[in-house]
Amino acid sequence: MARIGLVAHDDKKDDLVAWTERNRAALAVHTLCGTGTSGGRVAERTGLTVTRLLSGPLGGDAQLGAMIAEGRLDALVFFQDPLTAMPHDVDIKSLSRLATLYNILFAVNESTADAVLMALESAGSRLG
Repeated sequence: MARIGLVAHDDKKDDLVAWTERNRAALAVHTLCGTGTSGGRVAERTGLTVTRLLSGPLGGDAQLGAMIAEGRLDALVFFQDPLTAMPHDVDIKSLSRLATLYNILFAVNESTADAVLMALESAGSRLG
């Protein structure tokens, strides 16, 4: 069982929810946490248990970053909107930097999220 963080920019929340719906069975065996709105929408639509953190701009991104730094996340699925400027861009860059620094699985779109799930399935009991 892996510990997976879930977050999406506003214009990508529907994509994250749709991806989690399609992958509900695979995600159900993992521990999930997500920033406020993203985590809430995933839990509501899928019935999956998602530990909700603060909203991203209000500290949720920082909470996910702390979890990465403390070794409490194995993967981060962060659907990013490359076409919209984000007022909390520094938090977003920090998450990307921490995921890279601590060498965790990091997905930024549906294709890489699918690859992360495949990697977690192949890793099996080696995680957690």
